[in-house]
Amino acid sequence: MIKLVYCVCRRSDVSAEAFYDYWLNTHGPKVRGVAEAIGAVRYVQSHTILPELNQTFQDGRGLDSPYDGITEVWFESLEAMQAASGSKDGLDAAHLLVEDESRFIDFAKSSVFMTEEHEIFDLRAD
Repeated sequence: MIKLVYCVCRRSDVSAEAFYDYWLNTHGPKVRGVAEAIGAVRYVQSHTILPELNQTFQDGRGLDSPYDGITEVWFESLEAMQAASGSKDGLDAAHLLVEDESRFIDFAKSSVFMTEEHEIFDLRAD
């Protein structure tokens, strides 16, 4: 499995409340609706919480402000993702998602990249 990781920042003209609501209740269902077309097998949103604790981490390490959240999208393989994204349905779905993301995400402050997981431990499995 490979995973797309998308670290997102909200647009400055969108309130935090509106951002999280739209991302979860409007954008999320759109991603689910095109999952097959883009070849996705799992999709998770992680919304940033605990601003006071985050500030402590930032201050103690000299870090920038946190992202507003992270999206993770899993694909069975690079080949499966490429096949889906190269199809007409996949291209149409990708266009729809980017257009929708532009309504609430600040692309210039966000980051997206492909990853491969290397599990070090999972204490729940023991």
